Amino acid sequence: MSSIILAGGHSSRLKQDKCSLVLAGERVLQRLIIRLSRLGGEVIVVLAQGQKDPFSPRPRHVKIVTDTYSGRGPLMGIYSGLKLSQDPHSVVVACDMPFLDIKLLRYMMDLSGGFDVVIPSIGGLLEPLHAVYSTKCLPIMESMLDDGNFKVSDLLQRVRVRYVEESEVDSFDPQHLSFFNINTPADLERAEQIVSREELRNDLC
Repeated sequence: MSSIILAGGHSSRLKQDKCSLVLAGERVLQRLIIRLSRLGGEVIVVLAQGQKDPFSPRPRHVKIVTDTYSGRGPLMGIYSGLKLSQDPHSVVVACDMPFLDIKLLRYMMDLSGGFDVVIPSIGGLLEPLHAVYSTKCLPIMESMLDDGNFKVSDLLQRVRVRYVEESEVDSFDPQHLSFFNINTPADLERAEQIVSREELRNDLC
């Protein structure tokens, strides 16, 4: 299964391109690629129009695609990534999620047969940028984008969805760190603290 990382856009609160985020001396984007590579498929990074290629040189198993149109939000990014994917289903995540749980993602991948989208539901909120999407969504996405409808929530009303309940997530990631986003300097500081705790725990094991 391919992995799609949505990396487009500039964060006004962080005042930097999220592709350049560094956590514990390592770029968050590289951290994601290393983890997602364990799923076995190619990694597709989706950039916004005019965004600089974040790789020099680019890893062999990583592909780059640019949004066809700008300013159309995550739905456009998911659509662009799925169009390039060679697999019937793809994992989709955001580029500012440094604590992905590979076992949870594999569990979601295993659920994807017979569904167009597999998406976690945490506290009544959906996680569209930590989900599995089928290429069967592409015609519906294209129609929505042409109509000026950029809401992922509306896509979910038109396809077969498997919701991953909080109790299922808890068996893999009880702290829900998989869904942690770095949107502010305070988030980045907290992420540094989490990494420090992870390193300490690994040293003690």
